[in-house]
Amino acid sequence: MEKIGNIIESIAHEKGLKLEEAKEAVSTALIKTAERVFVEDNNYAVDIDEKTKELALMQKVLIVADDDERLEENIGEVEKYMAITEAKEVDPDIEIDDELTYTISLDDMGRTAAAVLYKELEYHIQRLMEQNIFEKYKERVGTAVSATVVRVDNSENTYLEYKEVKALLPMKSRIKGEKFKVGDVVRSVIRKVYIDKKVGMQVELSRTSPKFLEELLKLQVPEISDELIIIHGSARIPGERAKIALSSVTPSVDAVGATVGTKGVRINAVSQELHGENIDCIEYSEIPEMYVSRALSPAIISAVRIEGEKAIVTIPSDQKSKAIGKSGINIRLASMLTGFEIELVELGGATAEQKSDTKSTQNSEGSMDALKALFGDD
Repeated sequence: MEKIGNIIESIAHEKGLKLEEAKEAVSTALIKTAERVFVEDNNYAVDIDEKTKELALMQKVLIVADDDERLEENIGEVEKYMAITEAKEVDPDIEIDDELTYTISLDDMGRTAAAVLYKELEYHIQRLMEQNIFEKYKERVGTAVSATVVRVDNSENTYLEYKEVKALLPMKSRIKGEKFKVGDVVRSVIRKVYIDKKVGMQVELSRTSPKFLEELLKLQVPEISDELIIIHGSARIPGERAKIALSSVTPSVDAVGATVGTKGVRINAVSQELHGENIDCIEYSEIPEMYVSRALSPAIISAVRIEGEKAIVTIPSDQKSKAIGKSGINIRLASMLTGFEIELVELGGATAEQKSDTKSTQNSEGSMDALKALFGDD
């Protein structure tokens, strides 16, 4: 075990670990080996000399009073405590609550101990690597990745490989109508990273998250990745329609125009990735009334009044169907985007009981007018 420091440095370099992490893994593995080979209940510690790079396995014993009840815990080979009188024979200067340390010869551990140590070291290094990978990908939640499909199960859950990890794209996080086969390269966003007791670390992907739309736009629109254009929010009904609120940090950049691109080339590329999802780009406003009005486009709004978490929108009768949209999709997205429950009121005082609540993202069509409007133009 001499020059163990050199071995630890090699492990750290080979596995991509920090030196201190590798030292901790080796120390833990050696202590676990001692507990299995010698006595499990004894207190062991490891010391690595930074200069000589040699390793020492030690057993620690706590010094207690001669009449201390804890001495009764020393049964057989278990030696966790030592009476002060006995300890004084070893070290005259020792005091109660000090620790007496014995060095255990590693050469006496034998072949069995070497095999146990190898398994323990392998286990702890692997756990350490998994923890590092977990922390790495936890910081990447919300970012886009391109991964290769390795398996699709009977429930249409898609399993993929991305660099050093395996990832899962659940059927619920896949755009309606999509089908993947082994070998396909799929672009998605990291939705969450967690530890499963049975299979270990899991990376869950999504193609239905609004964050995926935002990440695709960053890839297509340099002004967004360069932070000249800011994304304030987005809302999606995957595969059908989406709305995204944008603003520019400089007057020389048109947020909506730059995002759409010449002849729509940029936004069309994103739409194609999302299976033809229609994407409405609107200019963000810090004025809630203006923000709600823009979010309801293409409808032309007469007035907006904010009452707490509700936005009461006055609208001409001929614009109501546009504001609601096919199957209520436009008003739902506007509500999701702005965070307001939206109530439409026709000019003249009649209330269209078409509301959208961001908590349920469901429509409440309480009148025949609103129901009929669902069959109007989107």
